[in-house]
Amino acid sequence: MSNFRFYSDKSQQITFESHLEGLEGETKTLLLNLRDFVKCLGNNVIEEVRPHRVVYAKSLTFRTFLDIQPKKDYISISIRKSRNEAVTNHTVKLVKEIENIKPQISEAYENIN
Repeated sequence: MSNFRFYSDKSQQITFESHLEGLEGETKTLLLNLRDFVKCLGNNVIEEVRPHRVVYAKSLTFRTFLDIQPKKDYISISIRKSRNEAVTNHTVKLVKEIENIKPQISEAYENIN
């Protein structure tokens, strides 16, 4: 997996771990669980850590399929299945809610082009 930092200033690199700071226990677990799942989708998944979110894309074309905004006690997830389809938004507070969204994330990864 690569991290190209397309949108960030290398002198002020933002780490994934910085998004874990200040999160409540369950929310931290959700974010880590989701990250592990997305990274396992394929070897062409790109993680771009931004100031208030983490975005995942497929390959060097940087077609984003997942946008995650961690908040103190929940995670806001936006899934894009194609450039022509509207983004689907979810608010997740529990691990079992993530399990219901994972098939949609897999589908978005497979279909984004």
